[in-house]
Amino acid sequence: MIGITHFLIISAALFCIGLYGILIKRNLFSILMCIELMLNAVNINLAAFNYFLPMPDLSGQVMILFSVAVAAAEVAVGLALIFRVYRDFRTVNIDKLNSMKG
Repeated sequence: MIGITHFLIISAALFCIGLYGILIKRNLFSILMCIELMLNAVNINLAAFNYFLPMPDLSGQVMILFSVAVAAAEVAVGLALIFRVYRDFRTVNIDKLNSMKG
């Protein structure tokens, strides 16, 4: 029997993988993908808690739809920024982006 604990463990693992990727990776595309992985972990939590509520309703699923819409907007803006950074600096490595250092 799969319970809520299994979903929470998978979600925590995905979130930790995403957090590890953000802290370790130096490529802007990889960082953006890790942020999306963390958002998907949150969506798994929302779906699991919605399913295991004693009084089922659609509030968790509605929150997932809003979260997916925000993630899509975030990807669009993030990719636009990454393309602009690449056009200006010819790199997507965050170690090379030091023009704002004073």
